[in-house]
Amino acid sequence: MEMWDVAVVGGGPAGLSAAYAAARAGARTVVLEKATHPRYKTCGGGLIGTSLAAVRERIDVPADDRVDRATFTLDGRREITRSSGSPLLSMVRREAFDHALRKAAADAGAEVRERVTVRGLDDAGGHVVVRPSSGTPVAARAVIGADGSSGITSRHVGVAYAQVDLGLELELPIPPPVQERWRGRLLIDWGPIPGSYAWVFPKGDRLTVGVIAERGKGAATKAYLRRFVERLGLSGIEPVHDSGHLTRCRAADSPLRRGRVLVAGDAGGLLEPWTREGISFALRSGTYAGEAAAAGDLSRYESTVEAELGREMWAGRRLLAAYTSRPGMFHALLATPPGWRLFTRFCQGEPVLLDAVRRRPIRAALRAIS
Repeated sequence: MEMWDVAVVGGGPAGLSAAYAAARAGARTVVLEKATHPRYKTCGGGLIGTSLAAVRERIDVPADDRVDRATFTLDGRREITRSSGSPLLSMVRREAFDHALRKAAADAGAEVRERVTVRGLDDAGGHVVVRPSSGTPVAARAVIGADGSSGITSRHVGVAYAQVDLGLELELPIPPPVQERWRGRLLIDWGPIPGSYAWVFPKGDRLTVGVIAERGKGAATKAYLRRFVERLGLSGIEPVHDSGHLTRCRAADSPLRRGRVLVAGDAGGLLEPWTREGISFALRSGTYAGEAAAAGDLSRYESTVEAELGREMWAGRRLLAAYTSRPGMFHALLATPPGWRLFTRFCQGEPVLLDAVRRRPIRAALRAIS
């Protein structure tokens, strides 16, 4: 049996961040990924400042566009467009972004193995045995699960979810005139289903168009996406990808560890509950997990996540409850200078949502609204 210091299950942003951090700290690290990079992943691909800061030392971000303008609509009505003096989001295709993270992890010393599907985890006292569907088992003194919310590591740890949403997404190839119309500009539509919204993200010769809403409203969510695309005049374009996925957000008391197995990113249900932004949570939680595993201090991972990411999730849950009740109020807020400043600062990576919700008058107002 092969022996490693750290074994990472899953080669997305969380897993590759964990591998990079662990290998940089001197741990013998292996990554087990069932797919082959580069591979397509259903994802909006908008990187906020927090994400950019997390990868700044590792990669040159393969951005297809950097947006400095945002358009907001309320179920197609009351259009608002605002401009910023600096980029709001960097738009990436996940196949290129994840591939760059893979190279960085390998360059740091991690061994990345692809086409390896993990079927089981066994606690063997001082180490964990990772059993692939074929080939030799791998043993490690710490395992970091980053194989998604429906993966084997999440089930092993017993992650509990308080919120499950359905995201539907189209990747649309667009001709040059349409590219010019969308270059440097995103669109967010506050949707008709409680808690839902839709987006258009430009990526060079493609548009990523998607919607997200609470699970259990599949027919309404599909209808919302269809109407949204028709309203934008994009319904005649054959998508390169037409996909869907579930995003699962952990309950506040859900475990992040079982013995020597940690879960990061989607596997831990770590994402921002209101916007469902998950890349920055994956990058940061993966880094925390890799550092803790390399140091042999696994409990440090739990305390760091709760202190850093748990607070942001607490704020996001309160904002989602208020937004679900009064989407029109959130739309109107963006038309005001303070509301626009709040949005731009969030995009640029400042913890403004947490800071705002911490204020007693705002907490009281959110409770009254929701």
